[in-house]
Amino acid sequence: MSFLFKKILNHSLCFCLLLGCLSGCKKTTPRTQLLAVATTSFAADLVKHIAGDTLEVQGLMGPGIDPHLYRATTRDVVLLSKADIIVYNGLMLEGRMSDLLDHRKKQGKRVYALAEALPKESLIALNNSHGQADPHIWFDPELWILAMEGVAAQLSQIQPQHQALYKERTQALSAEYRKLHAWGRKYIENIPTSMRVLITSHDAFNYFGRAFGVEVIGVQGISTDTEPGVQDISQTVRLIKERKLKAIFVESSVAPKTIEQIAKNAGVHVGGELFSDAMGIPGTLRTRPDGSAYDVGTWSGMLQHNICVLVEGLLEDGRGK
Repeated sequence: MSFLFKKILNHSLCFCLLLGCLSGCKKTTPRTQLLAVATTSFAADLVKHIAGDTLEVQGLMGPGIDPHLYRATTRDVVLLSKADIIVYNGLMLEGRMSDLLDHRKKQGKRVYALAEALPKESLIALNNSHGQADPHIWFDPELWILAMEGVAAQLSQIQPQHQALYKERTQALSAEYRKLHAWGRKYIENIPTSMRVLITSHDAFNYFGRAFGVEVIGVQGISTDTEPGVQDISQTVRLIKERKLKAIFVESSVAPKTIEQIAKNAGVHVGGELFSDAMGIPGTLRTRPDGSAYDVGTWSGMLQHNICVLVEGLLEDGRGK
């Protein structure tokens, strides 16, 4: 065998091996389940509770993440491209992801906004000239039930074999959420009406206020992308003193600096940290005054936490069960 022939043969073998490696790299393990990708922790929790183990659910935003300011990462883009269904909040909550979500729609992806299931008259309008609605819909249990029913319908379309299961889970969760709503309203009634005021960093709790009978004041408006002015801070301090409030509250996904400054100026304490635009760390357990435990990494646990912190902060002793 000539030297030239051997050289050509060696090059050919190397080329074949290279092609084999490249083709091997392209191989991926086939998925046995459909993939649902949800933007916020609330949306992911909702899909998981309905779907159970009938499909894989991946969330983009974890604990403490502010969806108003969130920008998609490279990992997010990859997940969204693989998703069989994409679930997001809507109402411009994920404003900086709008172009990406629209692009996925144009590609033929099933992209669903939770707000689509809600009657327009049930939404709280914002005080601006753009005709927008408040996006923080998860704080009203009745609206969240409607959103859940919308998700169940979407999942039933892509997996009709599980339609009965999705309906059964939705009915069970609806009963649980309404029971939680009733408990929350009763517990909050321990706070005298004049003191039933929730002051936080931004206007995330208007649906909560409507659902549970609480007056809500957000110092910096609806979005965390704005900064409160001196006048906003002065007005809030004056209101706290006039109403003789005992506490105001910080949020897990918003820097506490403004609230801490207002608390100092008004001579009140920070009553605790509330979950606003994100839930807590999954598996973190807390206990209600009646002894029942809840996980702040779930929607129901997040809501129970906020109710308990509000009552305990404004009453100081947290009486009532």
